[in-house]
Amino acid sequence: MTAKAINQYHMIEEGDRVLAAVSGGKDSLVMLEALAAFKKFKTIRFEVEAIHIDVEDVGYLADGNFLQAYAEKLGVPIHFKTIEAGLENRGKKAPCFVCSWHRRKTLFEFAKNNGFQKLAMGHHLDDAVETLMINMAYHGHISSLPGKLKMFDGALHLIRPLILLTDKDTREFANIRGFTKLKQSCPFEDLTKRNTARKLIEQLEAIHPKAAFNLFNAMKNIDEEYLP
Repeated sequence: MTAKAINQYHMIEEGDRVLAAVSGGKDSLVMLEALAAFKKFKTIRFEVEAIHIDVEDVGYLADGNFLQAYAEKLGVPIHFKTIEAGLENRGKKAPCFVCSWHRRKTLFEFAKNNGFQKLAMGHHLDDAVETLMINMAYHGHISSLPGKLKMFDGALHLIRPLILLTDKDTREFANIRGFTKLKQSCPFEDLTKRNTARKLIEQLEAIHPKAAFNLFNAMKNIDEEYLP
């Protein structure tokens, strides 16, 4: 499914340098292995490297030694960057927003300064559906996580190789591989809008098992004639 997503959304082109953002969670590890495997097919010649951002003032800690060893096993160079999000000075902004903003800023700067054309993120289908629900309910517009997104006038494209996979898919693969768990999970992970959206989708799936898939596909089947 990862290869299908890469081809369907034209995520990777000949000669690309791809930077994979690896948080240490199961999704980013699955993505990194998928990219390394796709590279071996040699249907498209590209380079892939990984990067892990450690945010010191957030209670989220991955096993750096495991990430280093895993990347070496896959034959993927990995970089480590340490930053601070400044949560104490965030004001009324949500901690997840502030942390994410600083991490992405660091990722964008690293990609730009080191000649990467693509930045790969580990979001999957469920993340996309949750984002759709959040944006509709809280912000009043229909938008989500595209498989490929042009940024900075095309100098960088953000890609999501797992966009056609579900959380269940990545969880099962992670169990097979025996991925190590985070040393310390984020203390704010249960306080986000995403967690609320996830519970709502679970309620919809209790009514109709394919609700999440249908919501995802609905974003590609918009009948504007029947909208206000």
